[in-house]
Amino acid sequence: MAIRRTTKADAGFSMSSMTDIVFLLLIFFLVTSTLINPNALKLLLPKSTGQVSAKATVSVSIADHGDGYYTYHINGDKNPVQFVDIEEDLIGLLQEQEDPTFSIFADETVPVGEVVKVMNIAKRNHYKVIMATRPE
Repeated sequence: MAIRRTTKADAGFSMSSMTDIVFLLLIFFLVTSTLINPNALKLLLPKSTGQVSAKATVSVSIADHGDGYYTYHINGDKNPVQFVDIEEDLIGLLQEQEDPTFSIFADETVPVGEVVKVMNIAKRNHYKVIMATRPE
């Protein structure tokens, strides 16, 4: 007497639950990656072929004279300004502006550390910074 099963075992499985898990993991990593906020300065880096919407009315130029000697100039003035006086001058020039923004013009040979010192002034006073570049 042969007893036969009425139901057959299915060897396959549904991939829909696996795709749901992958989708949920993707959403989780996207959300957590946007929450990571490194302590960085917000820069408005202009493209060399276009214009930036923010217009900087004040500029800080950093010139390299060799041997670790750097001069700082505000608004293209020929007379250099001491670094300790830059923050006070910028506050005086930008205090009346609604969206205070200034641009940094740094020589190619100026180390990043010198530029970051000026950027820290912007961060302390909640200014926006535009790093000036030349067109390619």
